[in-house]
Amino acid sequence: MVIYGLATCDTCRSASRALHEVDFVDVRATGFPDGLLERAAEVFGADLVNRRSATWRSLSEEERALPPVELIRRHPAVMKRPLIETEDGLHLGWSAEVRRALGV
Repeated sequence: MVIYGLATCDTCRSASRALHEVDFVDVRATGFPDGLLERAAEVFGADLVNRRSATWRSLSEEERALPPVELIRRHPAVMKRPLIETEDGLHLGWSAEVRRALGV
C-alpha cells in the first residue's frame, strides 16, 4: 500500500499512522509515478482537485480551468489528499467510507 500526499498534511499523517506497513510518498518532493495521476483522474474525475484548499483559492481563473492532471502536476497541494494505492485500486481522501474500505 502506498500513500501519496504531502508530508505537512495532517490528514496524510493520520492515514499513515492508522494504516500498517505503508509507504509514504511526498508528491511535492518526489512527484508522481508515471501514469498514477492519469489513473486517478479516470477514477475520481474532478473530485481529485480540492476546491476548498488555500492553494485552489490562490489560483488564477486560467489555472483553475486546466485539466486536473496538469493542474496537480503544477500545484501538488491542490490534490485532495491522501491518494491511497492498494492492490485493489485507488482510494481518495480519509473519509469514514475510505477507512472502512481499507479495514481501519
